[in-house]
Amino acid sequence: MDVERLVAVLDRIAAGRRATQRVPEADRADPRVLAAFHRVTQLLVAEFVIGAAAVVEAFVLTEEGDRVPLLVWWRLLVVFGIAGTLLYFVWRARLGFRWAYSRLRLFSVVFPVIAIGTCLVPGLYPAWMVVEQVAFSAVLLLVRRALSTPPVRRAYARSPAGAG
Repeated sequence: MDVERLVAVLDRIAAGRRATQRVPEADRADPRVLAAFHRVTQLLVAEFVIGAAAVVEAFVLTEEGDRVPLLVWWRLLVVFGIAGTLLYFVWRARLGFRWAYSRLRLFSVVFPVIAIGTCLVPGLYPAWMVVEQVAFSAVLLLVRRALSTPPVRRAYARSPAGAG
């Protein structure tokens, strides 16, 4: 399958009818915007590594004979999937897609709230996973901060209704 066609389908699923709306090149070429997205990319790669390390930890514990509950496995795979999805969003946002920037901003605050909220349930997760979830949340809050700087917000501001 053609990669561009697949990406267009994924964009349409993620963004709906606004899948093709892009920020003008001149707006996203601002050095402060480029620097912010460079920082966000680095943070999301770190997020992906954190997720991968947690999955490896669960495998190691299982190999050593410890019982890793199904709920922990499920959560680890979801977090790992989220990290991958966020990398997709930052790739598309760097190319100027407003919807991807919007999703990054939204998820960078929603996911930490959910992660910390579930970690507050006593006994739900083992201590090592609580640490992983707190690290995951901290990184995402740094992503949110980088995406919320005035130059980035100006560059990715919504266009007036009906505009490209």
